[in-house]
Amino acid sequence: MTTIYRIIAAADWVAAEAAGAFAGTAHDRRDGFIHFSTAAQAAETAAKHYAGQTGLLLLAVDTARLEAPLKWEKSRNDDLFPHLYGALPVAAVTRVLPLPLDAATGRHIFPPDFTSKGLP
Repeated sequence: MTTIYRIIAAADWVAAEAAGAFAGTAHDRRDGFIHFSTAAQAAETAAKHYAGQTGLLLLAVDTARLEAPLKWEKSRNDDLFPHLYGALPVAAVTRVLPLPLDAATGRHIFPPDFTSKGLP
């Protein structure tokens, strides 16, 4: 099983659960795909794109459960990032974890069992 990660506003996740799928944010729709990160990329993604934001969740997604094409494409630092060309089915999400903001550092606090290799 390959797991990829998505940082998402809690309100967007609630809407996705009600709809059965997440169709992406305005940014995703503008780019034509839903942005994801690997475990090794997630903290940098949080710092770059979600700095100072509260009310976020970290979704763990099983790529085998995706219905739309997933492509690994060069992005930041020429790293390969997972891009989903279609909706994210709620059923593909294996874990939903809070991603609180540390008031002292301004950085997001990832779950204690989250490493550069992901969640156990």
